[in-house]
Amino acid sequence: MDGGRLEGTAYGRQNPTYDASLTEVGAGTPCGEWLRRFWQPVALSSDATTRPRKVRLLGEDLILFRDRKGRAGLVYPRCMHRGTSLFYGKVEDEGIRCCYHGWLFGVDGTCLDQPCEPEHGLHRDVARQPWYPVEERYGLVFAYLGPPEKKPILPRYDILENVGPDQELQAFDNGLGTGGNAPGLTPPCNWLQHWENIMDPFHVVILHGTFSGTQFVADMAVMPEVNFAPVPTGMRSTQVRKLDGGRVLRRVTEVMVPSLRLVPSPVLDPGPSNAIGWTVPVSDREYKILNVAKMKKGAEPPRGSLYDGKRWSDLTDEQHQDFPGDYEAQVGQGAIALHSEEHLATTDQGVAALRRFLRTQIELVAQGHDPAGVFFDPADETVRIETGNFFEG
Repeated sequence: MDGGRLEGTAYGRQNPTYDASLTEVGAGTPCGEWLRRFWQPVALSSDATTRPRKVRLLGEDLILFRDRKGRAGLVYPRCMHRGTSLFYGKVEDEGIRCCYHGWLFGVDGTCLDQPCEPEHGLHRDVARQPWYPVEERYGLVFAYLGPPEKKPILPRYDILENVGPDQELQAFDNGLGTGGNAPGLTPPCNWLQHWENIMDPFHVVILHGTFSGTQFVADMAVMPEVNFAPVPTGMRSTQVRKLDGGRVLRRVTEVMVPSLRLVPSPVLDPGPSNAIGWTVPVSDREYKILNVAKMKKGAEPPRGSLYDGKRWSDLTDEQHQDFPGDYEAQVGQGAIALHSEEHLATTDQGVAALRRFLRTQIELVAQGHDPAGVFFDPADETVRIETGNFFEG
């Protein structure tokens, strides 16, 4: 204390800020325009039905539906005629019909019928409901929200191809970040807080291995030797753990554009990974995770650890304090992490490198170039993934 002043108190600190260029995802923002250059998963294919469904992606409110011929559609929610919501529309063979005056729109926004107008709309061919292209693959509906002339090929991923006769692909939203025990949850924080967490293997030892007890398996509490390396479309982390009995675990995790989280089994099932997750930005302050896994037919999607016999969604506030996981740690950073208050250290080099990569890619788009991971040649459509748990000894 000097002259009655307490050194280091919070008094007089500057207002904290976040890096908007990396976190804001709306149309016209730097990161939002970068994200719009990729196909983004918007929902499970099972979510697209003949009942219109509200969805949100990259800060945009949209309506998802499936016409009675089986085609998925994604449209702007306000009918172009008088602006009422197509959430109250009726799905027919050819598209979705507005409840107010009956204008009918196809999955590509084309106006097909105006029943109150002469001859069902003499000029309906020039009317078009704002829409976005969609494609379905791996049990997900992917949407492209970017400039039409830049629309790339929807990628394939090698670990999800060549499904064996006793295997199947399962797409699911199991609320990852909550131990898999809160399906459909959209954590109330920025997408980057989860995505960059994949390049922070050291938190596994503390958060998942000791602080909250053993949330996965005891071997995950062993402090690893870590190497970070760039890959053409993201970052890779290789973690080497020396285990009891002379065994060595080489664990490889990856992040890839636009928001893939490639994390092998946390209970250390050996071999290459069989699953992909997408950290989908819902808005600046929400994200969701959609997953696809190649699994044995009839197998249940993974579920997380229990605390005192309870699932994550059933815990009290005190039990969340006693058993924090990724959700608590990342949502605890705030709706958008306050980057000006961070003090990055040597173990944060993966996070720092990923942010540099992201800034570079965002700047490329701002300068009119194509970002890494965008493909226009069908020969390039399959992406190779190296993620897995590999044991020696």
